[in-house]
Amino acid sequence: MEGSCLQFENPIRDAISRIRFAPQSNNLLVSSWDCSLRLYDVDGWALRLEAPTDSALLDCCFQNGSIAFSAGSDCYVRRYDLHSGIQDTIGNHDDLAICVEYCDETCQVVSAGWDNKIMLWDTRMKKAPGCVKIVGAEVESMSLSVFNLLVSAGASVNTYDLRMLERPAQAEQFLMGVQIKCLRSIPKSKGFAVGSIDGRVTLQIPYPSNSNDNGYTFRCHPKSKKGRDHLVAVNDIVFNPIICSAFVTCDDEGYVSSWDAQSRRRLFEVFV
Repeated sequence: MEGSCLQFENPIRDAISRIRFAPQSNNLLVSSWDCSLRLYDVDGWALRLEAPTDSALLDCCFQNGSIAFSAGSDCYVRRYDLHSGIQDTIGNHDDLAICVEYCDETCQVVSAGWDNKIMLWDTRMKKAPGCVKIVGAEVESMSLSVFNLLVSAGASVNTYDLRMLERPAQAEQFLMGVQIKCLRSIPKSKGFAVGSIDGRVTLQIPYPSNSNDNGYTFRCHPKSKKGRDHLVAVNDIVFNPIICSAFVTCDDEGYVSSWDAQSRRRLFEVFV
């Protein structure tokens, strides 16, 4: 498989925490531990915006092609005007702000942090969160698909309806048995995928026609060193927005694998 390597004059100076595709363009939003949010034009191979802050950025997301948000190690959730570069703070957590998502349907920013809180921020109002949900542990990962909010804490995944976040009875818990590293919604579905620190991936896929067949688990990046299994954490999972059964996983040793969820097989693996 061949591809192109994007090279820029001012490379990112530390680890990348999140990459997001723009909703209606071939732009990339990148948050990094070097305390900057960047917007790249892939077609033009150009850096369109670099917005520095005073702390590491742990997550980012788009509202649209003009507005973006970030979650930072200084506990703050920030909003950016991607045309002017102006940024402001919409609120903060009491500990690290780990995750941020935007819901088009409710016009709300959803953030989660190590203060055991999920917060909803109405972007049309000033700073006061519209709802605060207390969870039982530090949030490690979060994913949003329409109103379906998935939150991982420790070894569990909780599913919430964003419209009824204040109701604890709406949460459905999924237990994996080992700490979860990443969590992603499956497009056009209420299913999800989780990656663990021991190299496993679990796909939870609801099949209305067969309640007994709702997913499976496999060892994603098994490595062998000196005749023993060397388990590598799954750092991220990304689903193809067009081909719903196709997804990609990556680990912290530089391997990227493409999978077909329907046939349950690996398509290819590359070392980057």
